[in-house]
Amino acid sequence: MAICSWALSSATMKRYHDQEWGQPEHDSQKLFELLSLETYQAGLSWQTVLNKRAAFRQDFHHFDIKTVAAMTTTDIERLMQDPAIIRNRRKLEATVANAQAVLALPATTEFQHFSEYLWHFVNGVPQINYPQTVAEVPTQSPLSVLVARDLKKKGFKFVGPTTIYSFLQAMGMIDDHLRDCPAKTQH
Repeated sequence: MAICSWALSSATMKRYHDQEWGQPEHDSQKLFELLSLETYQAGLSWQTVLNKRAAFRQDFHHFDIKTVAAMTTTDIERLMQDPAIIRNRRKLEATVANAQAVLALPATTEFQHFSEYLWHFVNGVPQINYPQTVAEVPTQSPLSVLVARDLKKKGFKFVGPTTIYSFLQAMGMIDDHLRDCPAKTQH
């Protein structure tokens, strides 16, 4: 199997590429985790986030949406003292706000689950782009702008079009595997 060049930087990145990135994900809790991690990646490397993923999972109760939504300012203060995670107050607060927004979706949309809500933007069908070079992969798209705008209207935080583009790639809604680096599901 060909490997996308960004995945060659470490064994962790290669595992992430081979086992997760670009694979269509429909589990709402896993999608919430991916969205949360993408917010932490903003301004940092994905390698840094993956290195801290286990600590994030521990601190955010394996990204259980209801548990995270119930976290308080006291919890945020405790997290601000944990050197094993990225200690950015705005991002920590956004994780809690986003969990609350996920729980509010059934009251504000016709969708009962975060997954249904997200996948409706593409009618359940991933966008496969097959760029030939890394330079052809954009940092945002009309889809990421649309999804980011809608998420913001629904109370989500730290969800700009670039962050959302990365999230849509991670969750497999946008498949940007290079032509010489096919997605695992296409083998």
